[in-house]
This record gives sequence, C-alpha cells and structure tokens, in this order.
Amino acid sequence: MAGIELLRREGLEVVFPQGQTCCGQPAFNSGYSEEARAVARTQLALFPEPWPVVVPSGSCAAMMRRHYPELFAGEPDLAAVEALAGRVHELTEFLAGVLGVKLVDRGQPVRVTWHASCHALRELGIREEPKALLGQLANVELVGLARERECCGFGGTFAVRFPEISAAMVADKAADVAATGASELLSADCGCLLNIAGKLEQAGSAVRPRHLAEFLWERTR
Repeated sequence: MAGIELLRREGLEVVFPQGQTCCGQPAFNSGYSEEARAVARTQLALFPEPWPVVVPSGSCAAMMRRHYPELFAGEPDLAAVEALAGRVHELTEFLAGVLGVKLVDRGQPVRVTWHASCHALRELGIREEPKALLGQLANVELVGLARERECCGFGGTFAVRFPEISAAMVADKAADVAATGASELLSADCGCLLNIAGKLEQAGSAVRPRHLAEFLWERTR
C-alpha cells in the first residue's frame, strides 16, 4: 500500500487487478515449468493494457522481466509474454529512474542500513536507485553493510532444501546488520526481509526490518 501511495502522489493512477497471485517463481525454481507457465499465464491475462507494471519486489520483478521469456521459449504466447516483460519495473527503479521523484524528509534523525536483494542487484542491475532515494532524506544516515552484496541465504526453496547453509548465511547477514549500529534495516524484497527479520528476532535484536516503500512513505507524507 505504501508503494501505491508513493505512485499516486506523483499523479499516477494505480490499477491493481484483484485476481493477481504469485508470479510463478517457486515452481520455476523447482523445475516445474508447466506449472510455472500456468501461473504466469494467469498474470499475463490480468495485465493486457500497455501500461508499466510496477513491482515492489526485486525477486518477482526479475522473474517477470528476465525469466518469463525464458520460460515461454517456443510457446505460442511468447510474443505477449515478451511484451509484458518489457513493461515490468521494480518499484525503486521506477520511482528514481522513470519518475525522478523528489522527496522531502519530514522525520526525525535516524540511522539505517540497506540490504540489496540478489535478484534486484544481479538480475536487474539495481544498485544506486534505492540509495539515491534515501540520499534525498536529510535526516536519514545510511550506513553501508560490510557484506552488502552477499546473499542473505533465503533463496525461496533454497532455505528449505539447504537449511544449514541458509542459516549460516543469514547469521552472517544479521551480524553485519548489528555491526552498523542502525536502528532500521531496509530492503525492497519481502523474502529477504522475512529471512533476516527472523534471525534478528531470534537474536533478540532491536533492529526494525522494513520495506523501503513503507519507510519512504512514512517519512515524506
């Protein structure tokens, strides 16, 4: 909802098809291509207009933009899938790169740190857009993670299939977060936030994990 409000404030009409569900990535990553296509086709039918599709998740955006064309190679609806993929934008790149939003900070001084999700960073090439948005906020001190580009260990089904490896990875990430002295951990991928938040809570940490959209909306409304 915070992402929708940020877009509306820029004068955009936001259309949210009520029938939308998962993007199909869990099935795709597990090798169930036909099941993934079935889920993807449902989404395809819900976004027929040639409008930008803005996604508040690097993981889902990467699936739709990068992997839908791969998933539908040789299928009769490939052209329609490619057209949809070409309209997909991750939220922070749309706010910063397409809309060029200007933010005015209305919050109290705070120290935050930023976790860049693997999908946004490696598959979509989103590096500076979230930081550029945070950099506009006068009372926000952004402290970088020493291991910013390391995966948090979630990876969807990876965390289930390789729990010991996943647990070790998220322990490193949580320790890195704690070392910054930040009171809030920001990210734009709910899977990463879910994983890191669980580890921080288990460790008794007072750091508050939040989606960047919520943080930006709260401080600038």
